[in-house]
Amino acid sequence: MPAPSPTPVTSSPSSRRARVRAAVGRARADHPALVPQLAVVVGLAFVVLGTAGFIGVLDAVQENDDLALLDEPALEFLVQARTDTVTGFLTLVSTVSGPVVLPVLIAVTAILWGALRRAWWPAVLLTGAMVASSLISLALKSVIARPRPPVDSMTVAGVETTYSFPSGHTIGAATFLLVLGYLLWIRRPSVPALLLWLAGTALGILLVAMSRLYLGYHFVSDVVASMALALAVLGGVIVLDRRRAIHAARKTATSEPAEDPGPGPAVT
Repeated sequence: MPAPSPTPVTSSPSSRRARVRAAVGRARADHPALVPQLAVVVGLAFVVLGTAGFIGVLDAVQENDDLALLDEPALEFLVQARTDTVTGFLTLVSTVSGPVVLPVLIAVTAILWGALRRAWWPAVLLTGAMVASSLISLALKSVIARPRPPVDSMTVAGVETTYSFPSGHTIGAATFLLVLGYLLWIRRPSVPALLLWLAGTALGILLVAMSRLYLGYHFVSDVVASMALALAVLGGVIVLDRRRAIHAARKTATSEPAEDPGPGPAVT
């Protein structure tokens, strides 16, 4: 009678995940600078994508085609759809993300982070990113000099005196949420935390962008261009942060004492 064939051994999903985590852990231990180097590549990709996206939107605005074709219809639709309740809520959102309240939030966040965690590098990165995005926005507004939407479409006429492209509120809020989320996540990375960061950031950015559109202060292309710029700023932050991590990993590796090879062969 033939012997029964052996039952194939299959691994459970949990054991496969454990092996993957173990392999990743060994790779990180053997090559401590590998993960930061990959992150630098991702950061550079964000810079390129964000810059290319902004240039594409700017071209559409200057040529009055593609995305810019949505500017007037979207503005007219939102003006006609206004209600007192939504207007009040989005006015609050716009105020919080504006040049008065948002800098206070940034300063408080940076000071608390540095004081409580005794780590000033993330606070410096966050503050630097916000300053950079503000300067970029102001410079581009002056150079491009795109007029705001008509005054009669604004909920409060005359409250905005700068040019329209890009949206300063949107780039400020997007940079704050993207960079803060990254700095929190990179210290304790996990997939659930990443998904939570992406969902919360997307919701916050869209809410601020919608407030600027709904209140009649910007066009669609203004806020989309700001989102692209914020992505580029995030990429720059990732590059700076991970290059610092690479330097620290290499410094640690070179400072570790060499392993003792043990006694050599006896000399006769």
